Amino acid sequence: MDKKTPKENNLTWYDGYLTREDRERLHGHKGAVIWFTGLSASGKSTIARHLEKLLYDQGCSTYVFDGDNVRHGLCADLGFSVEDRKENIRRIAEMTNLYVDAGILAITAFISPYRKDRDRIRELVGKERYLEIYVECPVDVCAARDEKGLYAKAREGKIAHFTGISAPYEPPEHPDLVLRSDQEDALTAAGRVYEVMKARRIVLM
Repeated sequence: MDKKTPKENNLTWYDGYLTREDRERLHGHKGAVIWFTGLSASGKSTIARHLEKLLYDQGCSTYVFDGDNVRHGLCADLGFSVEDRKENIRRIAEMTNLYVDAGILAITAFISPYRKDRDRIRELVGKERYLEIYVECPVDVCAARDEKGLYAKAREGKIAHFTGISAPYEPPEHPDLVLRSDQEDALTAAGRVYEVMKARRIVLM
């Protein structure tokens, strides 16, 4: 079945009586996406949760989208092929864009291995409301941290399309921040992200 555009399906975008700026004034900060990318077990989710708590303590409206959590529901029908990974990120991009429009800080923790997919998110959200955070960590360190044993299974050939082992990861070329999670703790890393958010005037505290 051919996919039709919204216009071809007789769909019209409806603008309400409130703007994004109205909702941002209510929250006291901009709506934005803080996109953590990196290998499995690099520390993305842990840093994202610390950042969420830090922002919450400052009165910010936040929500964390975690890779495993999303695949329990919204993306439960997807596997880990190249096409399924792209569709996974496409759905998350559209979801987080709605949160940005609501004036909320959407914090994501996804491997998101392909630059082209991450670039599409930046284009969708707008570069002034998108922070790309690269959580860099050597594969061997990630594997040593991996409590689920996924790296071992991937090396044994029991898991196909595993990023860093049997599938590629394309590091960001121009991330807003690089965190070396093998060299700094998660709370310190979250604090560095927060400082970038203040510098970009996403948050004002």
